[in-house]
Amino acid sequence: MTARTSRRRSTSPRISDVARMAGVSPMTVSRVINGEGSVRPQTREAVNEAIAALRYTPNPAARSLAGGEQLRIGLFYSNPSQGFLSEYLLGSLDQARTSDVQIIVERCDSEDMALDTARHLVGAGVDGVVLPPPLCECQPLLSFLAEAGVPTVTVATGGTETGAKAIGIDDRAAAAAMTRHVLSLGHRRIGFICGDPNLTASANRFEGFKDGLAEAGLELESELVVEGLFTYRSGLDAAERLLGLDEPPTAIISSNDDMAAATVAVAHRLGMDVPGDLTISGFDDTTLATAIWPELTTIRQPIAHMARLAITSLVARLRDRTGDWAQPQELLDYTLVRRQSDAPPRRRPRTSA
Repeated sequence: MTARTSRRRSTSPRISDVARMAGVSPMTVSRVINGEGSVRPQTREAVNEAIAALRYTPNPAARSLAGGEQLRIGLFYSNPSQGFLSEYLLGSLDQARTSDVQIIVERCDSEDMALDTARHLVGAGVDGVVLPPPLCECQPLLSFLAEAGVPTVTVATGGTETGAKAIGIDDRAAAAAMTRHVLSLGHRRIGFICGDPNLTASANRFEGFKDGLAEAGLELESELVVEGLFTYRSGLDAAERLLGLDEPPTAIISSNDDMAAATVAVAHRLGMDVPGDLTISGFDDTTLATAIWPELTTIRQPIAHMARLAITSLVARLRDRTGDWAQPQELLDYTLVRRQSDAPPRRRPRTSA
């Protein structure tokens, strides 16, 4: 079966082949295939002649919509959080079975690898692509997929891209809600561990933290804000910096559960009681949040549901042949889940000498 698939892919014409023969861009070929009216008659005729000459089978037009082969959706991933990745993949694969589509799972550890993978899948006739963080904000990858006319859905992103549908939550509002909660417990010296600085969602969560402080009339203290990368390792480093201050915080809000779990580990190593000596909260509500002690207070981001919605959105787009996403950005509800890692401060913050 593998050999047969390889032969089919190596001999099948690609959308780039059609574009080259017709003397147009792959995007123009996609517009002709989708029946868009913005293409000049002469150009449309040249593209159709190239399609006929090469015996090219357009992705959604002939195969997916008319009862032909299964839709094929590329599912890229390169997420440092194993908890996030697990829920994302499970949700995607579960919905793929329900929607009767084929999922092609591709690990891409760099932008160059993601671009190479995208070129290969587009050439092989992939119908659509789903991109979670951090690939959801890889501009070269998004531009390539848009030019190739491949419908794309980005998951858990704080931004929107032309031609791609974005599915996520209001990260800023969620982080502000967590900050208000921690403040309501009586904490005033609160540390914050940021996420990947290259992702919009990270910036939005930091803005939400600042919003919460501003509402309480508190100024942001730069020494209480530490960069992270959404990894457990970066959480260890960040927590050590915050808890090594002359006047450490009484609470730390982390931008994801991995870094929050690392903070719990550092606190325990220093002989601190969580939450008695230190309140800790996370973000995402992955399986890790309930796999440690104490279990994490966190923001529940519906990761699996977002993955399912990404698949169903792509399927609807491909099978219904809609010209544009009816709703370019879709925000789902988040929930603040309170567990055992937060409590009112029982110690008085030490004052600087």
